[in-house]
Amino acid sequence: MTTTHSPPPLRHRAPRPARRRSPAVPLLAAAGAGGAAVLGLWWQGTGVVSGADGWLTGAGRIMGLMCGYMCALLVALMARVPLLEKGLGSDRTARWHASAGRWTVGLLLGHIVLITLGYAAQSRTDPVSELGTIVLDYPEMLKGTAGAAVLALVGFVSARAVRRRMRYETWYYLHVLTYAAIFLAFGHQLALGADFAGGAAARAAWYALYLGVAALVLWFRVLVPVRLNVRHRLRVEAVVREAPGVSSVWVSGRRLEALGAEPGQFFRWRFLAPGMWGASHPYSLSAVPRGGFLRITVKALGDHSASVAGLTRGTRVWAEGPYGALTAGLRRSRRVLLLAGGTGITPLRTLFETLPAAPGDLTLLYRARTAEELALRGELESIAAGRGARLVYVLNDADGTRTDVTADGLRRMLPDIAAHDVYLCGPHGLALASYDALREAGVPASRVHYESFEL
Repeated sequence: MTTTHSPPPLRHRAPRPARRRSPAVPLLAAAGAGGAAVLGLWWQGTGVVSGADGWLTGAGRIMGLMCGYMCALLVALMARVPLLEKGLGSDRTARWHASAGRWTVGLLLGHIVLITLGYAAQSRTDPVSELGTIVLDYPEMLKGTAGAAVLALVGFVSARAVRRRMRYETWYYLHVLTYAAIFLAFGHQLALGADFAGGAAARAAWYALYLGVAALVLWFRVLVPVRLNVRHRLRVEAVVREAPGVSSVWVSGRRLEALGAEPGQFFRWRFLAPGMWGASHPYSLSAVPRGGFLRITVKALGDHSASVAGLTRGTRVWAEGPYGALTAGLRRSRRVLLLAGGTGITPLRTLFETLPAAPGDLTLLYRARTAEELALRGELESIAAGRGARLVYVLNDADGTRTDVTADGLRRMLPDIAAHDVYLCGPHGLALASYDALREAGVPASRVHYESFEL
């Protein structure tokens, strides 16, 4: 079933917003240059490689160095640096972090296997006995082994199949153990790394790398949030039911305009209420910040989100942000389609209100199972009427048959859809299917803007 609110005729063109330049290429180039420098460190400290034991040990050393370098990158990607969170987008940063994590664990395992085989070949003993000797007799190896075990555990619980079966809070606190793993392994790197043993410059560079990353974490994950929350003193003002299982939380505070939050962005919220203070969760702003208030709209999908409806006025709130790149700065075209599913409507509702657009150039497509599940429906219809924008609901049939967003349906709705920028937000499965439909309908990949909060 589809319901459409049509706009009045086109009257004028809206200005085209400035295009935001992505920092992805310079960041990847810098990371690659760092990796090349690490390989150079091995090359400089290595003489002639000969024999099976030499090749195995040399390959193991390279993997160990690269693993240490990747550990620093892993932590930097967790530091919530604004250049990453706002320039790349939190979801892209998270994907980079996940990819770097897989490479790190792979390099770690390769390092352990190759070094053990190389040392065993050199001492003419079996690998199991040699591994026991390495762990028990070499300096800093007990701590290094503990760090390796923790890092392998974090890699295991971060696998998608495992993560989906865990409570978010459990996964989160296990994931934070990455810091402990790297701390435990750092001494091992310097004590046994042949590339650091006689090189003061190499040791200084390694200390600078790790201390620099630690400074990023301290500043952006500790001091900046403390400053934000001491300055703005956020509290729950009211909780409003919007739809079955969906509630909006109004948050009050001081000088909220200084937060600089843009439509489409989100914060990580920690409500200091019983059973909820243990972890922060990302929720998008569902209203443009104004009048000393922020608003989020949350669907009950788990223990934490279900508890949001029971928050009471005056509950203290700890927030971090704003984060996210799903903002007007991504836009390249005059015409824009906002495609939302479920509570993916929340960031798109703020863009629907604020994106510069002439009547007829802005369309919001909202996918839900039933009309009762259309959160913020009254607000959306008021915005559509006031702006001359088009609002389309895609609902299941009366018998419950699912209605999908298809390429043919998109072309019928917007014959010139290939000339649109598309902002996409919704559950992971719907977003993937919608992305495929958009690409089939002719929308270039560079004009599909999507930010996922799936963890």
